[in-house]
Amino acid sequence: MTYGPASTAARHLFGAAASFAMVAASTISAPAQSPQLDVIFVPTPMEVVERMLTMADVKKGEFLIDLGCGDGRIPVTAAKKFGARGLCVDLDPTRIKEANERVKNEGVGDSVEVRQQNLFETDISKADVISMYLLPELNRRLRPRILDLRPGTRIVSHAFDMGEWKPDQEENIGGRRAYLWIVPAKVEGKWNVQSGDKKFDLDIKQSFQEVSGNAQIDGRAVPIQNGKLKGKEISFDVQIDGKTQSFRGEVDGGAIKGGGWEAKKT
Repeated sequence: MTYGPASTAARHLFGAAASFAMVAASTISAPAQSPQLDVIFVPTPMEVVERMLTMADVKKGEFLIDLGCGDGRIPVTAAKKFGARGLCVDLDPTRIKEANERVKNEGVGDSVEVRQQNLFETDISKADVISMYLLPELNRRLRPRILDLRPGTRIVSHAFDMGEWKPDQEENIGGRRAYLWIVPAKVEGKWNVQSGDKKFDLDIKQSFQEVSGNAQIDGRAVPIQNGKLKGKEISFDVQIDGKTQSFRGEVDGGAIKGGGWEAKKT
């Protein structure tokens, strides 16, 4: 079984729910040395590949991992057009052969590595960008690992979403869906805030990139409004002394720093 990547979009038969279940079972259980290949390979159109890389805002020198690389077109394109480094990961030996040939033919051997490997055994901790085209259940299985990545890591997926984790961006490219997520910092908990000469406490609740909770101001609980995370960037509004004040800052572990205010986790 090859893990279907963003780079090999439309490999799956979308209307066959029963085959989805069979694909998922063989994908998870098949050893890398003797994969059982029961998925149709259909390459992703290059316009979709390039749009996904643009959505992910791939920059020169960044590291992209394609989980289920197929013929390697996403990492190769990331290297040639965006100046990124890439890792192709797939179980299908035929796809690995094709990816190696593409890397060689496109002259990006110094920038792109091809590895026949189970994606669940792949170290993704150093990725700046991850691309994938997987079944929904595999996306959900990967989700906890992805949420533990460095805040700001970008994830692009073709066709399938992440369940309750809403995308930061979603696009329709010629009838094909592409999704972008930005791994949010972890901010749930209690914080002490200093804003000018005003001090107050925050009790933050977090659901992926959405932030809610209360601020304790002069002995009153005031709801946090419009709370959002974009990687390390946090924003929210609080009513203080009858006026709405907007807070924008950057999370750095147990500290947040913004213009004229800062917070420390307790």
